[in-house]
Amino acid sequence: MDMRMDMNPRMDTDVLTAPDLSWREDALCAQAGPEFFFPAPGSSTREAKQLCGACEGRLACLEYALSHDERFGVWGGLSEKERVRLKRQSH
Repeated sequence: MDMRMDMNPRMDTDVLTAPDLSWREDALCAQAGPEFFFPAPGSSTREAKQLCGACEGRLACLEYALSHDERFGVWGGLSEKERVRLKRQSH
């Protein structure tokens, strides 16, 4: 097995730039368990969406999910299907 490290000097700026996650500090989702926002397939997302609707970080959360292609769960008050639909409409 070759254990040499890749000596390519090229740097990926995406790795160096961390996303702003400060909205998570006061997010209402931090007070609920992950199963609330990642329900089993076919389960209701109503309660998670209601909580998101009252959260001041909702738009930042949605922007994060859209820009990072989050494919599962409720983010910013929208389900996976709703985020896909929103992305299609905006392009």
